[in-house]
Amino acid sequence: MSMYAGTRTPCLRRLHPSHSLLLPRLLSTPASARRQVKIVEVGPRDGLQNEKQTLPTELKISLIEKLVDAGLRDVEAGSFVSPKWVPQMASTSEVLSSPILRTLRNRHPTLLSLPVLVPNARGLQSLFTLLDSPPHSDEELPITSEIALFVSASEGFAKANLNMSISQSLAQLPPIIEQAKGRGMAVRAYVSVVLGCPFEGRVDGKQVAEVTKELLDMGAYEVSLGDTIGVGTPGLWEELLGEVTKKAPIEKLAAHCHDTYGTGVANVLRCVELGIPTVDSSISALGGCPYSPGATGNVSTEDVVYALESSGYSTGLLPAHTDSSKRWDDLAEAGERRDAFEKLAEVGKWVSQRLGRPNGSRAGQAALKRRERREKVDEKAKL
Repeated sequence: MSMYAGTRTPCLRRLHPSHSLLLPRLLSTPASARRQVKIVEVGPRDGLQNEKQTLPTELKISLIEKLVDAGLRDVEAGSFVSPKWVPQMASTSEVLSSPILRTLRNRHPTLLSLPVLVPNARGLQSLFTLLDSPPHSDEELPITSEIALFVSASEGFAKANLNMSISQSLAQLPPIIEQAKGRGMAVRAYVSVVLGCPFEGRVDGKQVAEVTKELLDMGAYEVSLGDTIGVGTPGLWEELLGEVTKKAPIEKLAAHCHDTYGTGVANVLRCVELGIPTVDSSISALGGCPYSPGATGNVSTEDVVYALESSGYSTGLLPAHTDSSKRWDDLAEAGERRDAFEKLAEVGKWVSQRLGRPNGSRAGQAALKRRERREKVDEKAKL
């Protein structure tokens, strides 16, 4: 029997009492209210880190540029991790210091965030060295103003990923957070393997809740709960959030879903229904995890945007509905929303071609095929 079989799916009322009014509020909210859901694009970091081939720095810079041009405003730009363990991130300094990314930062001074993963004090010092190096001026915005940290929810994964226990990994974070915040940087945190561990199986939600609380108490503004091996289902996410919201407010949580078993989009929708305000995703479903055997890609950004925008939520990537009674069909009809979605889908197609791999987004592929058919019809009409 699967280690996940037989788990009871709890009802929504099992969320912490502070969120007991969540279900009536969701059911009574008119579609026109368009609740905002923040998308954190992790493709350039979490997506590319597991690629086997050596990737040129130019590709990483171009990917970030195209994602920002498509409307994304929170884009992970890289990681200051040892190139011995994650060679694809060895060029993070070159990526961040590129003139193109500096231009993007200055073009969107208050809206664009290009966070970088900092696994330890050495990584933070590497980032500080880059931030302090010329060329820069007092008037110029820093190339990044946010770092991300990560810990594991299971001892087995902590040992494999960081070569230390959960308590040891948490103990090293306060000085890192203090130094980063001392320089005016925001700090986001990830908790890995929140639903299942490749070494230990099912992970106790109470353990996830305790780790999450510690990270928030240390000063993280948000904690992203990562289903690293993609075993989650809507019911399991509901059960997990029921535990975590006993220790942490739901507005400070994010969902990071992988699509290993094809449940990624369903999990995202359930998490958002339960009140999660932020979702991590990866263009064209790029990703995996070098320390998690068998884990496949992140949930696709295109699929997430399509599902949320068609369910009455706003991701900020597409113009607002002109007709609040419409859902999916306005993404098929001529107009700014369709054009914006197809522009996002083009980024997924482009990066998939550059990497020589299939496009992992079903919604992106469908939109581009639909456009191709439309263009053929238009071309015949001109004859």
